[in-house]
Amino acid sequence: MTTPQKRPTARVPGWVKALGATVVVLAVLFAGIRLSVLPGLKDLFGTETRDRSGPALLESIQDISRYDAASGNFQVVVDLEKDTKFLPDAVRGSRTLYVGAGTVDAYVDLGGLKEGDVRVDEDRTSAALRLPRARLGTPALDVDRSYAVSKQRGLLDRLGDLFSDNPNSEQAVQKLAVRHIREAAEESELTARAEANTREMLRGLLRSLGFERVRITFAG
Repeated sequence: MTTPQKRPTARVPGWVKALGATVVVLAVLFAGIRLSVLPGLKDLFGTETRDRSGPALLESIQDISRYDAASGNFQVVVDLEKDTKFLPDAVRGSRTLYVGAGTVDAYVDLGGLKEGDVRVDEDRTSAALRLPRARLGTPALDVDRSYAVSKQRGLLDRLGDLFSDNPNSEQAVQKLAVRHIREAAEESELTARAEANTREMLRGLLRSLGFERVRITFAG
């Protein structure tokens, strides 16, 4: 009876093992940095930021004929949660708690006044002005005073951040914060304050020009 001969096991070159081990270590370190599970790695692999931006280009100039009569500071807490059907939040989903701070200006547009909107008597001692209603400007989010309180993301969302060009984007909560700030400004007395300030400003200006009686109304 003959004994079957065993084929010699192919030996893996040492450089292949070293290369594989290096790839595994780098992958673990990279994942640890992105997932924040290995403390101290961010300091070890610290990055240096350089501003290589080009000069800003002036695209257009617009004349402004409005009087910014009031400005309101607002702060809103945004709680944005995204769920996925049939999957628990620990696997797929996110929840962000964000504090948004911003300002909204209220203005009166003086550029659209017509000839009949300004009436002056013959002796130039009495004047009557009809102005458009005050409006709200576009809310401006102050990124220096806005911040995320907490971020919770599922496992798949964390893994997706590894291959995303813009991980942990706060664009959605920022847009929501701007919308809520706009709504808060509409419910406030900001436009009424702007009309009162505009009325006082024009009265003081016209009286300094010699007008004794000044009547200002808002319409439209």
